Amino acid sequence: MNFELSDELSELQATCRRIAQDKIKPRAQEIDDTGEYPQDIFEILRDAGLLSLCIPTEYGGSGAGIMGLTLAIEEVAKYSNTVALMLLLTRLPTGPVMIAGSEEQKHKYLTGIADGSLRAAFGLSEPQAGSDVMGMRTKAVSDGDGGWILNGTKCWMSGVQQADWFTVFAKTSEDVTARKHDSITAFIVERSWDGVETGSVDRKMGVRGVDTGELLLNDVRVPAENVIGEVGGFRLAMMGLNSMRPIVAARGIGLAEGALMYATEYIKQREMFTKTAADFQGLQWEVAKLATKIEAARLLTYRSAVYADEGKFTKEWVPFLSMAKYYATEVAVEASNISLQLLGAAGYMKDHMTELYYRDAKQLTIVEGTSQVQLGLIARGVLDHDLWWD
Repeated sequence: MNFELSDELSELQATCRRIAQDKIKPRAQEIDDTGEYPQDIFEILRDAGLLSLCIPTEYGGSGAGIMGLTLAIEEVAKYSNTVALMLLLTRLPTGPVMIAGSEEQKHKYLTGIADGSLRAAFGLSEPQAGSDVMGMRTKAVSDGDGGWILNGTKCWMSGVQQADWFTVFAKTSEDVTARKHDSITAFIVERSWDGVETGSVDRKMGVRGVDTGELLLNDVRVPAENVIGEVGGFRLAMMGLNSMRPIVAARGIGLAEGALMYATEYIKQREMFTKTAADFQGLQWEVAKLATKIEAARLLTYRSAVYADEGKFTKEWVPFLSMAKYYATEVAVEASNISLQLLGAAGYMKDHMTELYYRDAKQLTIVEGTSQVQLGLIARGVLDHDLWWD
């Protein structure tokens, strides 16, 4: 059992850390204040090859996999979860294509993600179908020539305004209320097609700068070659989300690290009662507890990233992947809360990063499977003996 990163991954980590400190840290609060998409940062990520990390080499990527992307996201999330989300969007919509797409789909859509000429978004959730995926009402009807006609609305789609193509899940059963797993299919939908529009843009509490909003589909014709995998792909949606757990977890540990480092530097200089705040044992203990939890979350996250790269994101591996996502994102919320408290009144002010960490952290316990969904998956793993110690 080796806990050391390979030379290649260590070099990648160092590169991402330098970019995060030199380019992202100075822009983080401005991105949050304006809410404008940071195109300059996108170009920095592109030029550094960070958009291609999870894409296989045969499609123009670097082949660093989920582990490589996890390391990159951890580093940038120390200062900006918006930038971490930009990197995440190189894997969330492309995951189903990499898992079950045709060679033609991979060459056409993955290479553009790798070189930064294309951006993508992921359409699964609907107003009545968030955690309840089977409640979706977007419908795909056969056009009689092998293609499909899509109608419906997707919501809470990160990157919806910037995306050139979308991975969209729709009901292909005759009854749109059907809840059988073979009633859902995945499609690649291009922004330029007739009937594809973006709707309202959400007013978010945090993670500002990458728009989240609606995708409207009105009689959109999707050719047969843009079906991802086979008709009836609910399992594909779940495998795609399962393989994302370590990547979302990385956003959590990065944020927790950033918040604790910021607060630690502050209390080391904050004078109180003829001492510094860092001299008080009560505050030291809070720092120690958070540091321990961050390291525990890191071990869970790195292990889950290795599992995902090994293709271990089917049912029997779900508890381990869900543990990473659940624990790391909850630690992010706790770390942002305690770090703000360590600064006292100053931490509540926009002059300091702590209020930004505090707002950004909560998103992580909701997206791509809430903490409660993860707990259910972990419990099911124990009950089914997928996670067992005997």
